[in-house]
Amino acid sequence: MKYKILTDSGCDLPEKKIKAFDIIPMSLNVDGKFYKDTIDLKKQKFYSLLENARSFPGSAAPSPYDYIEKISESDKNIFIMTISSALSSSYNNACLSRKQFIERISEKTGKFIHVFDSLNASIGQGLILLKLKELIDSKLTRGEIIVSLNKYIQETNSFFVLEKMDNLINSGRINKVLGKIASTLNIKLILKKTEHGEIALYDKVRGAKKAFNRLLDIIGQNGRNLEDKILGIAHYNCLEKAEYFKEKAKEIYPFKDIIITNMGPTIATYAAEGALLISF
Repeated sequence: MKYKILTDSGCDLPEKKIKAFDIIPMSLNVDGKFYKDTIDLKKQKFYSLLENARSFPGSAAPSPYDYIEKISESDKNIFIMTISSALSSSYNNACLSRKQFIERISEKTGKFIHVFDSLNASIGQGLILLKLKELIDSKLTRGEIIVSLNKYIQETNSFFVLEKMDNLINSGRINKVLGKIASTLNIKLILKKTEHGEIALYDKVRGAKKAFNRLLDIIGQNGRNLEDKILGIAHYNCLEKAEYFKEKAKEIYPFKDIIITNMGPTIATYAAEGALLISF
């Protein structure tokens, strides 16, 4: 059975790996001008726009119509993977498009469509996409794919540290008072993805070096069967830091692979230069 995998641009993967998936762009508003992520905006261009923006950029999920348009283009069965429903309306819009398509068209075509909530973002969502492709390539039934991937989603951990808290504060995704105190006192907040796909505080340390080492410790405290897992590292314009983290992680943990990627515009909007996000 042939499948097409659709995903929104909340995911981050290296260019060679992302080509296996059909990306539906989110919209980004920078100083009143709208851009389509991955189409109008490449990563380095957006970094420059973000650093010079006069006001906090806004983002908008793909609409139900955007999803329906992509669904209609293919004669294959479709899996859709979205950024966490706690962070965006992308998942709800994808579910609405599936319902509308099935009611209007799919009864005649018999096309199978399933929507996954990744409960993740950035490289976390990217790792789940790679797992979905692996399950499909293994020739599992669609029921087996859904069960296996939902289990993988629940087991996927994501943690991140930001050099600056301003964007996350302005987006309303973290408590303003907590963020301001942390910024003033040089306290680095280690944030995590919860089981419901929300952003929550995991730990507090003073200084960037301690935050870096704490991220390494967190892998051992939260990871299981790492020899079967991939470590994903997403960074905002700090490749040297990401590569150093990779080398340190390789010394300690037996991951079967480690992937480094830039944060795309959708995720970078809420981070800041120097941000590091890990998923496993």
